[in-house]
Amino acid sequence: MRNRIESAMKVGQISEEIRKQHKGFGEWDLVSDPRNHQTILQILIDGRDGKAMDVEGQPLPTLVYLSREKRPKYAHNFKAGAMNALIRVSSRISNGEIILNVDCDMYSNNSESVKDALCFLMDEETGHEIAYVQFPQCFNNITKNDLYACSLNVITEVELAGFDSNGGPCYIGTGCFHRREALCGKKYDMDCEREQTTRNNDGKIEESASVLEETCKVLASCSYEDNTQWGKEMGLKYGCPVEDVLTGLSIQCRGWKSIYFTPERKAFLGVAPTTLLQTLIQHKRWIEGDFQIFLSRYCPFTYGHKRIPLKLQISYCIFLLWGPNCLPTLYYVAMPSLCLLKGISLFPKISSLWILPFAYVMSSSCAYSLGEFIWCGGTLLGWWNDQRMWVFKRTTSFFFGCSETILKQLGFSRSSFAVTSKVADEEESKRFEQEVMEFGAASPMFTILATLALLNLFTFVGGITRVIIDMQAQVLDSLLLQILLCGVLVLMNLPVYHGLFFRKDATRMPCSVTYQSIAFALLACSLALY
Repeated sequence: MRNRIESAMKVGQISEEIRKQHKGFGEWDLVSDPRNHQTILQILIDGRDGKAMDVEGQPLPTLVYLSREKRPKYAHNFKAGAMNALIRVSSRISNGEIILNVDCDMYSNNSESVKDALCFLMDEETGHEIAYVQFPQCFNNITKNDLYACSLNVITEVELAGFDSNGGPCYIGTGCFHRREALCGKKYDMDCEREQTTRNNDGKIEESASVLEETCKVLASCSYEDNTQWGKEMGLKYGCPVEDVLTGLSIQCRGWKSIYFTPERKAFLGVAPTTLLQTLIQHKRWIEGDFQIFLSRYCPFTYGHKRIPLKLQISYCIFLLWGPNCLPTLYYVAMPSLCLLKGISLFPKISSLWILPFAYVMSSSCAYSLGEFIWCGGTLLGWWNDQRMWVFKRTTSFFFGCSETILKQLGFSRSSFAVTSKVADEEESKRFEQEVMEFGAASPMFTILATLALLNLFTFVGGITRVIIDMQAQVLDSLLLQILLCGVLVLMNLPVYHGLFFRKDATRMPCSVTYQSIAFALLACSLALY
């Protein structure tokens, strides 16, 4: 199987021999547009067939290929719509009580994960109240120092574990074992315990595989969900870029609990973004969806009132309010630097006792952050990359995600779903492994990054020049903290300067972005001096 998959990937198409074995592939020959086609469904392996054995003579489970119907006039609701179609079709073919959901770029790395999840879901004392068991999202292509901070180690090792202790983790969209009835909208009550104890799912389906294929196609049709509760009270929620978080919150508000489990051997592995732009776009979608939930009727403080504990409501809002963090970050990245250029002091003098609280907060925050990062398995350079990426994300992804959410709430924009590309060519993969930051595309996000980087470079040079020219101790005394802050930002932006002025390859910062950012940075400096 593995050899056949790898050979198909190299050639870029399915071999004629395999096409003849599976009629589902042949149906794609009649499709001219992947967004306009009929339901394509085939039972590749029928688990009821006694001849369905592996090379060791062990029985194989049922394997079904499904591509739901898509038509231009119908909203397909992206990943949530696909998941709901799979839930309905699987309920007709196997109707298993437990559903495992993983992203298309992820694979199982620990065969014990199924047993681990079932230990929670089938526990005699509390298993009946567990809706889903969430495993951390991990990646197999993270470099040693995690250039783009994609591993999110602190979040998966610390914050989600804390989430778990506050009432159960959120659903993060992959690596999750669901109880079917909870995912389909059922509310939890004490009857659920009795039903799960007495349930018998041994009912055998008599139809042949070909008959099942035809009867199940209607369940994946575009019109099936019309005038139903699918996407509202049943299945995954529609209308939000982070349908997973919203769905998990709704399940918990129906009385169910969840479990977060981090085995020593990672349960599932996927592919992290390999370019800066991919990373920023992915986080923009997350921020957009999270902030949208907070501003909607599903805000944990209102929707979750008297349904989930207050500490769990607060745990959700810590993530849902990432977006507005762009405002203080943008202020600290730009205003102290501009004021430095003008000679305006924003912080206490070094000789003043009031500097002590500032020094304590900054040093303790950095020390705690570094210690936490190292404890989670990171490196010193990895921590520095993580700090850089938090600044990059907050000034671009968070800003655009927050702005677009507000525009949608005001009716000036519509929801979209930006899919993160996980396909990298050989050269791109090589640069990623060497931890060389990739730019290449002309994006408004890069214009903001480059403008802020140049702004801090210009003001840092201007501040140092002011200190040297004036040669007065009180100038340094009043402006030292701003010079230090500006200098740290310059160090963080070294890859940006390299991409702007020194790199000559195709992934350097585009010339249009370079010219625009220089103009914007000079304009801001001129206004500050005026």
